[in-house]
Amino acid sequence: MKELIDQLISLSFAEDIGDGDHTTLSCIPDSAIGKSRLIIKEEGIIAGVEMAREIFHRFDPTMKMEVYINDGAHVKPGDIAFVVEGKVQSLLQTERLMLNVMQRMSGIATITNEYVKLLEGTKCRVLDTRKTTPGMRIMEKDAVRIGGGCNHRIGLFDMILLKDNHIDFAGGIPQAVSRAQAYCKEKGKSLKIEVEVRNFDELDQVLDLEGVDRVMLDNFSVENTRKAVEIVNGRLEVESSGGITFDTIRSYAECGVDYVSVGALTHSVKSLDMSFKAC
Repeated sequence: MKELIDQLISLSFAEDIGDGDHTTLSCIPDSAIGKSRLIIKEEGIIAGVEMAREIFHRFDPTMKMEVYINDGAHVKPGDIAFVVEGKVQSLLQTERLMLNVMQRMSGIATITNEYVKLLEGTKCRVLDTRKTTPGMRIMEKDAVRIGGGCNHRIGLFDMILLKDNHIDFAGGIPQAVSRAQAYCKEKGKSLKIEVEVRNFDELDQVLDLEGVDRVMLDNFSVENTRKAVEIVNGRLEVESSGGITFDTIRSYAECGVDYVSVGALTHSVKSLDMSFKAC
């Protein structure tokens, strides 16, 4: 995963700086040394401090970062998260990438934490999805964890999730599961298998099979979710998915499901406001 992060940072600098930050290079001497501080401007959960450290170090290893607030902490307007000292040219050229990453990660951590609080007192955990910004998935899923949520899977490589299209193309649930199991045996892989179901008939088909770890109830109503949990009766992990909102997640959790997946944690999040100013 570190390799992916390194590639993203390199690509981001190439995108932003190109053949040079001519504004900075034209008016700031290479020898100038200064300090900048990260100022929080909105209440929430901070995330991306360690990612910021990596961004600064990758660009200029001589930059020194003094951290006052760590990832996962609750922050409020006026808080100073960290101070960075180094070449002024380096401070100016890393500012935007660091802020873009931290504002988005903090926004994700903040909304995730709000969902997590709604589930207090239940056994249910909130999951993210693959509905992430291309290239930023590792950072965004890290932000979900910082906010108290769980990662469903990182990508297509670390779990088998047989969704409606896989099932339809394979000819049905038994066929899809059988092929997935044969594939894992052939390739020597130990991957959890989850199956998405759209109705009670498909749920019964899954329960008749061996080797399935989790069932995903797709777009089930709260009433039908409660009934499905009773039918499963602890034989599999149960996940609710599809159209679940901030207003309805508690009702699904109280049905007894193990997980609720929420695409909104990453696909439509509002960034947390902050700024990087000279001090």
